[in-house]
Amino acid sequence: MTAPYQQIAAGIRARISTGELGQGERVPSTRELMREYGVAMATATKALTTLQQEGLVHSRPGVGTVVGPARRTPVRDGEPALGRDEVVRVAIALADAEGLAALSMRRIASELGVSTMGLYRHVGGKDALVLQMVDRAIADFPFPPDEPAGWREGIETAARLQWAAYRRHLWLPGAVTIGRPQLLPSLLSHTDAVLRAVGRFGVDPSTAMYAAITVFGYVRGVALNLESEALAEQDTGMTADEWAGEQADRLAVLAGELPGFRGLGEGFDFDFDLDQLFEFGLQLVLDGLGVRLEPVRSRLR
Repeated sequence: MTAPYQQIAAGIRARISTGELGQGERVPSTRELMREYGVAMATATKALTTLQQEGLVHSRPGVGTVVGPARRTPVRDGEPALGRDEVVRVAIALADAEGLAALSMRRIASELGVSTMGLYRHVGGKDALVLQMVDRAIADFPFPPDEPAGWREGIETAARLQWAAYRRHLWLPGAVTIGRPQLLPSLLSHTDAVLRAVGRFGVDPSTAMYAAITVFGYVRGVALNLESEALAEQDTGMTADEWAGEQADRLAVLAGELPGFRGLGEGFDFDFDLDQLFEFGLQLVLDGLGVRLEPVRSRLR
């Protein structure tokens, strides 16, 4: 009996051979295949990996998996055939297109046209590779050269740079942690920026560190919704506002028993936007830090 991943691969292969999917056209993503065939992500990923190994498709940054073999960048004289930077770049592109769960050393090797063992010599195992991906993704959003004028501006800069990185790489919030933070140069520079900002209040080291973790935790917490919201919109074909509109009648019935909702007024129209939520919450966090830390600075004067 033909395995499910083979059936999926055969279907896409047939569409390519008949010209239904032409050179450079995007093929269904792993999540689209999951919905269409009712299979797990591992099965959908294996189907696409099979087609990549056959040279029928490859991943294209910002687009997804497209028809045609991957084209490696010509190697200049004296350069190694494969380097760590290239592996990390391709891994980030794959994660951007299909999510971190779809990433595997075998998949990356297939994309690069090298053996899986060859990758380990450059980046170690998958866990080590993900750390390098995180470091590169955050480093692509460097701090401005000028020191911020005040503590608030310093924290705002760090928070917004993190948000921008999370916005570009939806897998990134799930790859970083709070309780056991990854000791990466790019992440440490963000923590250092907040510590320097909070240090202007003259607080004790524990308070300064908790303040930095609070800022980091807030930004990451909101950013974790970016990928799930993108998936929900992909699955339903509706934005958050459109989905809410579909639920309006049901919400009206349920809210009739809840005084807080009734206080919003009949026909209340809420425009949900994660960027607005991030900025709104960031100001609350900064206001709270100011209230908590300003008395400490006052006592030191």
